[in-house]
Amino acid sequence: MAKILSVNLGSSTLKWRLFEMPDEKQIASGLVDFFDNSKAEITVKFGDQQRNKSFDKELSLKDAIMVLMDELKRLKLVEHLHEIVGIGHRVVAGGEVYKESVVITKDVLQQIDDLGVFAPLHNHREVGGIELFRQLMPWTTLVAVFDSAFHQTMSAENYLYGIPYDYYKKYGARKYGAHGTSVRYVSKRTAKFLKRPLKDLRLIVMHLGAGSSITAVSHGKSLDTSMGFTPLDGVMMNTRSGQIDASLVLYLAQKLKLKDSDEMLNILNNKSGLLGVSGLSDDQRELKKLATTQPRAQLALDMYANRVIKFVGSYIALMNGVDALIFTGGVGENSFEMRAQIMASFSYVGATIDQAKNESGDKERDISASDARVKTMVVPTNEELMIARDVYARL
Repeated sequence: MAKILSVNLGSSTLKWRLFEMPDEKQIASGLVDFFDNSKAEITVKFGDQQRNKSFDKELSLKDAIMVLMDELKRLKLVEHLHEIVGIGHRVVAGGEVYKESVVITKDVLQQIDDLGVFAPLHNHREVGGIELFRQLMPWTTLVAVFDSAFHQTMSAENYLYGIPYDYYKKYGARKYGAHGTSVRYVSKRTAKFLKRPLKDLRLIVMHLGAGSSITAVSHGKSLDTSMGFTPLDGVMMNTRSGQIDASLVLYLAQKLKLKDSDEMLNILNNKSGLLGVSGLSDDQRELKKLATTQPRAQLALDMYANRVIKFVGSYIALMNGVDALIFTGGVGENSFEMRAQIMASFSYVGATIDQAKNESGDKERDISASDARVKTMVVPTNEELMIARDVYARL
């Protein structure tokens, strides 16, 4: 048996799961919330237990990793850290360089950093986390699992932009997508649930959360996806604008008298989406509470659903039909209201849902109406397990 740690490093959190492979037994999971908080916290879940520990200070990334290691030992989830033989790291952007997960070497780490232009909010931070794990646990095999790798099966007609072709050849200007690790896991789980070969299915996976994307999965491969050159493109998200006219971006930069492009990117990535439209919050749960008295809260939610519907509809046309629509991600798994709002638009293809099933608390489930011709599923994602599988395959 091999113990493998799956790491998903975000801008302010470190999500992790510890697995025993090849049995795929989850030993523990947790979260270290360490940036931009006056009181950092670590949560560890194991068996039917949960432990929380708070710190009256912000933690650096190195502090967060060391806290995690100490908790694993303190709770006897490992006797010695050397029991952990592999660590898988979620990396958002692999460009065209990486079409599958790879063992991390010094050259690979540099390449991931260089590819940061395709995911400026993610890759550089992920490189920092990988380097720290390598320093603190040098005996482990480190593996990079790329969110963009799954989308390397897209054809040129779907990944190219309508700009001079030389820009693609010289500068890599094309769609790369993200959330591929999640889509890969969810697609396989859906096929298993439906008891049908994945290669026979046309699926649309709606990964809805703080970052949201829609992916058309045709016969087990990514046909098209909503996120583009970076994760900023596509549907409107919590704080990201999603699709926007490039001329409007230039117009606003002039009107706002912005000095450099980073200021505009900051607005589009961090001050737009649900937060920008509502002016109140980027959290859908909070906006639902405010919607009865704050019209812009409801407007933000309506715009979010509207953008998802448009992408799903276009992908149904692209695949000449669909066999199943799948909700995953924080919003996709937990918001029955948003699922219902989105699905109200797809009765024309026979994708109707049962209200009671939609509102039930079950995790993985079929929420289709009894007479639905197209299945609608809720499938909780497990990117960390997909990462652990890739690590184990490369040990």
